[in-house]
Amino acid sequence: MENPFQETLFHRNQAEPCTMVIFGATGDLTHRKLIPALYNLAASGDLPPHFQCIGFARRDKTDPDFRSELETANRKYSRQTHSDELWQRFEQSIHYHRSEFQDLEGYRSLKDALDRFDQQRGAPANRLFYLASAPEFFKPILELLKQAGLNEAPEGRWARVVCEKPFGKDLTTARALNEVVSQTFEEKDTYRIDHYLGKETAQNIMVLRFANALFEPNWNSRYIDHVQITCAENLGMEGGRGGYYDTAGALRDMVQNHLFQLLSLVAMEPPTDLSADSVRDEKVKVIRSLRRWVGPEAVGHNVVRAQYTAGSVDGVERVGYRQEDRVNPESNTECYVALRLYVDTWRWQGVPFYIRVGKQLPKKATEISVHFKKPPQVPFATASMLSNSENTLVIRIQPDEGIALRILCKQPGQALIMQPVKMDFQYSSSFGKASPEAYERLLLDAMLGDATLFARRDEVENAWKFIDELEHAWHQSAHPPPMCEYPAGSWGPKEADELLAQDGRQWRLL
Repeated sequence: MENPFQETLFHRNQAEPCTMVIFGATGDLTHRKLIPALYNLAASGDLPPHFQCIGFARRDKTDPDFRSELETANRKYSRQTHSDELWQRFEQSIHYHRSEFQDLEGYRSLKDALDRFDQQRGAPANRLFYLASAPEFFKPILELLKQAGLNEAPEGRWARVVCEKPFGKDLTTARALNEVVSQTFEEKDTYRIDHYLGKETAQNIMVLRFANALFEPNWNSRYIDHVQITCAENLGMEGGRGGYYDTAGALRDMVQNHLFQLLSLVAMEPPTDLSADSVRDEKVKVIRSLRRWVGPEAVGHNVVRAQYTAGSVDGVERVGYRQEDRVNPESNTECYVALRLYVDTWRWQGVPFYIRVGKQLPKKATEISVHFKKPPQVPFATASMLSNSENTLVIRIQPDEGIALRILCKQPGQALIMQPVKMDFQYSSSFGKASPEAYERLLLDAMLGDATLFARRDEVENAWKFIDELEHAWHQSAHPPPMCEYPAGSWGPKEADELLAQDGRQWRLL
């Protein structure tokens, strides 16, 4: 069989022949992210030769039906312009396999289909199983993959599994799921995906820190006053998401995975090398070093939770969280959380890390800001100074990925008046092209066997251990910390501002 992408291949780091099976292939993730990512990899010549993709789902569809739906989605969501010519070649690698997730015969017939592809190639291919289904199906999918013998790779090849978040809903369920995974795939073949780590700027944090002598000697408590990590969303429960979100909340949905990943990259020690385990060893040390907040008093002093009330975002009226579709009118689930954290290591002793994430805020943005301590002001004691004049390094994750450094300069003129100015780097303008989507990098890494940007078992479980203590204080203590409120379209509750004001600090304006 000829490689359908031969005309577009541009060899960089070529993966070996591979068949990818997507469980839950009719869902939103496949249409919005996975297929556009694979299409863009094909456009850049990075898909492995003889690549095949099988969508495994419960609905009745034919291959042409499935391909037509995906083409419509790709036209809408692809990072690169949709090419009819490329799509005609690409879609020949896409197939549909109908089965219930709990039907063993469906997995046996899937094995037959994979064997047929191998026969057509003239050699066995590697197998990548992607769990894009609802989390409650992870366990039966993994168990039936094993019963059908699909977890065992053909001789000389590999079989790997990619698990989408949420990976458990607490420590107990995460450990149980890890046990199921470990009985089906070895840890080296298990890829727990967090799309935040696929973003270029997130990956660039290590380069920024460890490859620049300007920053690494100053990346510690002697020079850094505090760090802020903000993830703001200007949407609420659109698309029927309220049913899921009301069982999860901001802490479980975002902090346990995405924001702890960013925190780890900012606070980790230099790895001995860039191998996956060396990097992940240092990341898990950060999570283990987080100062624990145990009990309602400690949690209430360092963590703020809140729900939005009715308000306006971008001139559009929004209802309150408890009035959203599929949300319990008496819900006690937070859609905003702000935390004050300490990483109790030598490097970060006494440096607070402030994290906030929330729905229905004024804009969509994710950034890390590193706030440096002010130098002695003796030479400029009589100069006109701004109260908020510290040097700040801002790492923008989304949108407009880039890095900006705020420094003080003198305004032109005879008077000594200092003004902050920004030195700004943007990926799109500096490199003349948009950054690849996160899933493009992560899917290719999984095919290449590079687990650096994926979460390891101990990393996941230590993160849940920290989160569970906060959840316990909120939901299982006799006197839990209060649920605060903020109007949609604001930057959160006043209690979150007070959290920083207690330390003489304030949130950075985005």
